Amino acid sequence: MAIKELLLSKIENREIVVGVIGLGYVGLPLAVEKAKAGFKTIGFDVQREKVDMVNEGKNYIGDVVDADLSRLVAEGMLKATSDFNFIKDVDFVAICVPTPLDPHQEPDISFVKTSTESISRYLKPDTMVVLESTTYPGTTEELIKPILEEGSGLKCGEDFYLGFSPERVDPGNLIYKTKNTPKVVGAIGEDAAEVISAMYRAVLDGEVFTVSSPAVAEMEKILENTYRNINIGLVNELSRLCNKMGISVWEVIDAAKTKPYGFQAFYPGPGLGGHCIPLDPYYLTWKAREYGFHTTLIENSMVINDSQPEYCVERAMHILNRKYKAINGAKILVLGVAYKQDIDDYRESPALTLIDELDKVGADIEYYDPWVSTYKRHKKEFFSIKDLTPENVQQYDLVLIACAHTNVDYDMVQKNAKMIFDTKNAMKEIADRENIEVL
Repeated sequence: MAIKELLLSKIENREIVVGVIGLGYVGLPLAVEKAKAGFKTIGFDVQREKVDMVNEGKNYIGDVVDADLSRLVAEGMLKATSDFNFIKDVDFVAICVPTPLDPHQEPDISFVKTSTESISRYLKPDTMVVLESTTYPGTTEELIKPILEEGSGLKCGEDFYLGFSPERVDPGNLIYKTKNTPKVVGAIGEDAAEVISAMYRAVLDGEVFTVSSPAVAEMEKILENTYRNINIGLVNELSRLCNKMGISVWEVIDAAKTKPYGFQAFYPGPGLGGHCIPLDPYYLTWKAREYGFHTTLIENSMVINDSQPEYCVERAMHILNRKYKAINGAKILVLGVAYKQDIDDYRESPALTLIDELDKVGADIEYYDPWVSTYKRHKKEFFSIKDLTPENVQQYDLVLIACAHTNVDYDMVQKNAKMIFDTKNAMKEIADRENIEVL
């Protein structure tokens, strides 16, 4: 039986064994959905703590239902390991590892490369391999394919199928989860695209949209987040102009979004955070230089967004100056260090850069976040103050809101704070605005 017919039959009969490399915000929800759909699933991760927690049925990802994880583990549908030898037992491998930036703001694909090398040593014929990690266009065909072929001795398209299907994970989204978010698939060869798409359709409720190549799917993912990066850069720049003109950019946006066509609302803030939007444009601009092409518009938006923490410190300095207080030595409470509201994820959070910048000018900083009790940065560990009480709030010269968590008593904060700098418009419903300045 040809590889295509064999795999389609195994998908239909739920005989595929799934492997998911990387059990983080993308990998664990995907592994859970694969197992829930009736496919035995093995999760791979180099962090022993994650492996142990999964095997004990203990959840650590907000978008995963605790009861689902514990049930799937108890039923033997899901297990985790650090031993890549088990790759030889799987028929479908999804690579869901981090793709950060290096210290020079260039792509760091070392996790992808290492994972692929590990897979290649145990890859068997009739296996599907799919990269889900966000990366630059060309990664699947230029990097992963040669590693898999050389390490396994197998030929792509004949012995195994290879594709790219970008993750679309929005932590904390109450509507769209892994299960119901549409999926894009690009693969090397029409047969590979058909089979890999069929595998996703067997698991997900969202539409599976097949494109002509991995490079198209890779570029599509970059477009999604670069679109957001550019539009956020636009409103961040407009917010600076509006501040000089004495106009509320928030009111401007509320008015503009009444237009039922041709406008989508984006909002300013202290910078960009998360695992995609701040990073993806760097992957594209890096790859574009290979072709002698400069992505001017994209790079300009990145400059604006990356400079927002410094701009917010400058605004904080002016706020304090008006109260005859120098920022050097001022006691500042940063409210919220997660990169978005109501989640515990602080990857690339602008609040962390904001705290760094405040520290550089001599401010005495503490933070409160009901979701993030501690975070690590620059080889140090930082801890949230335990309680947000009127007595605590009163001791600070400035309260700076960097993340608009909904489980914070903003009314109490307003009544007790000397001054507030609200970078997220979290206090828009507060009537008494005498001590509030908004970005």
